[in-house]
Amino acid sequence: MTPLFATGYLPPIAYFAKLAQYEEAAIEAMETFHKQTYRNRALIATANGVMPLIVPAIRTHGNHTMTKDIGISYVENWNIKHLRALEAAYGASPYYLYYKDDLEAILTHKYDFLIDLNRDLTLMLLKKLKINCRISFSEDFVVPGEYGLDFRNDFSIKAAVDTAQFPAYDQVFDTKMPFLPNLSIVDLLFNLGPDAKKYLMGI
Repeated sequence: MTPLFATGYLPPIAYFAKLAQYEEAAIEAMETFHKQTYRNRALIATANGVMPLIVPAIRTHGNHTMTKDIGISYVENWNIKHLRALEAAYGASPYYLYYKDDLEAILTHKYDFLIDLNRDLTLMLLKKLKINCRISFSEDFVVPGEYGLDFRNDFSIKAAVDTAQFPAYDQVFDTKMPFLPNLSIVDLLFNLGPDAKKYLMGI
């Protein structure tokens, strides 16, 4: 049985830790879009604490818009702002320069649909993490509770984080604030580099 995940924009560490357990995974494309989730936002660590990076979503059919049809607005140049925020947050991290070009290449390309942006980012991150998980898209909507490996709602941006699940690692601003667990996968990658996969496999 293929596990089912929601699409995610630079998803949290727990999301990739779960992906790493499988050789293949399906991304839900047919559900109606959920607001205020990791589907179009990521959390990063800045000098002032946790900061959300939000991709402005265009719901062409309002609340009935399926994930595959969610567009992206570039009116406010959010992608350039995200790149600047990432540089400010992680420019001093050990591996920022090693990964930034691949991230920049994707974020400077203007995608029509959120699911395509998220797909390319996820595939790039899986490659950098050396995680061999094949990604496909669902073709039919799966009713919650009717599928054994349904992880679509397992990664909630509003849920409290079980800090015991995420061992501390060095973060850029750890002299100013306590360890911040389960941020975007880029926090782990920029700080741990090649050791990021080992971390994921241990949680």
